[in-house]
Amino acid sequence: LGLFLFTIARDPLRIIILIAGAFFWLVSLLLSSLIWFVAVKASDPRDEPLQKGLLIFGVMFSVLLQEAFRFLYYKLLRKAIEGLVALSEDGCSPISIQQMAYVAGVGFGLMSGAFSMINLLADALGPGTVGIHGDSQLYFLTSAFMTMVLIFLHTFWGILFFHGCEHRRWWEIMAVVVMHLAVSGSTFCNPLYVGSLVPSYLLMAAAAAWAYLLSGGSTQNLRRFLLCK
Repeated sequence: LGLFLFTIARDPLRIIILIAGAFFWLVSLLLSSLIWFVAVKASDPRDEPLQKGLLIFGVMFSVLLQEAFRFLYYKLLRKAIEGLVALSEDGCSPISIQQMAYVAGVGFGLMSGAFSMINLLADALGPGTVGIHGDSQLYFLTSAFMTMVLIFLHTFWGILFFHGCEHRRWWEIMAVVVMHLAVSGSTFCNPLYVGSLVPSYLLMAAAAAWAYLLSGGSTQNLRRFLLCK
């Protein structure tokens, strides 16, 4: 909410890019959900190893589909910049590709967080009580922290992904895909929440530092910011 209010809400163009980014993530989720639903219905529900394998397949396929739609959104925004430059009087775009990458990443992250919250609310309706059979009672708290880290990660991944596409550094794109797969795969460690939260937050810190440097940040700028200069 703070990112949206202080960096996006004042600019109508950024709001449009944010909503479009959220829509692209939503379409990727819809397609991956349909494929997973068909796979589950076509399989034996009593075969637990098969169902677990399908769940892992669905998560990994969803990650790859999200990154594919991120690439499609980059191509769309690249065309939009060319149109904005052609329409502007001074021949300059009113928004840079770096700013577009940030806003698009926030759009992906906010929609991802919204659906995570909806799933939690659906689970909270019951039946049953969290931890009643001796399991961890930290399900909702840890889910909140995981939702937060995914929102930030999508923001940083958007910056890294767009930078890789812009400068044809395909290894940066692959790094985003690998990090996304790693974070999603770590959730299979639950209910051992340390196994999912700790690696996710370490990856978030690394992605944040990387995105900061690619955006033109420096240690001097960071020092001035911390000292309020």
